[in-house]
Amino acid sequence: MTKKRLVLSTGNKHKVEEIKEILKDLPIEVFSKNDLGFNGFEIEENGETLEENAIKKATSLAGRVQGMVMADDTGLFVEYLNGGPGVHSARYSGIDATYEKNNIKLLNRLDGVPLQKRKALFKTVIALVTEHGNVITVIGECKGYIGFEPKGEEGFGYDPLFIVEGYNKTFAELGEEIKNKISHRARALDKLKIEIIKILEDD
Repeated sequence: MTKKRLVLSTGNKHKVEEIKEILKDLPIEVFSKNDLGFNGFEIEENGETLEENAIKKATSLAGRVQGMVMADDTGLFVEYLNGGPGVHSARYSGIDATYEKNNIKLLNRLDGVPLQKRKALFKTVIALVTEHGNVITVIGECKGYIGFEPKGEEGFGYDPLFIVEGYNKTFAELGEEIKNKISHRARALDKLKIEIIKILEDD
């Protein structure tokens, strides 16, 4: 029996590795868009919500490749900043944003703010376009707060600043194995697994 194919509408290699690791038990083949030669295929993420961006990224690629297509959009919502950077998390520090520049800007915006006011929520929305063109979305969330300085060597993005509720360590300190069980993306992918299993059983 041919394995079903899942194409990830992302070029972010950290994200691809994380998703492949979490979905490795499923009887599917996982490819990134770059694996299939779509390196230059970029979608402008101009939606006002994570859902809009995830759906746009997934549906735009779905007509061009065979198999199911998955895209996610993730945002960091900081209570003190009225939910910012939110949907703009990836480009928080401008067009030439890097992980480091984004982290520096976030720390500057929270300068002098005490720990109890640095509550934050990481949220991932995943959109899956099935081979029949149906769109399924799932959401994963992880609560925590923003530390005063980067800590830890693992992870990417805001991981060195995001202290996970109940762990008192950043995602970058906790490491991949724990992060891939408790993170916002892991929680969304757990829900996605259930949806993919249903699709495989129906077929």
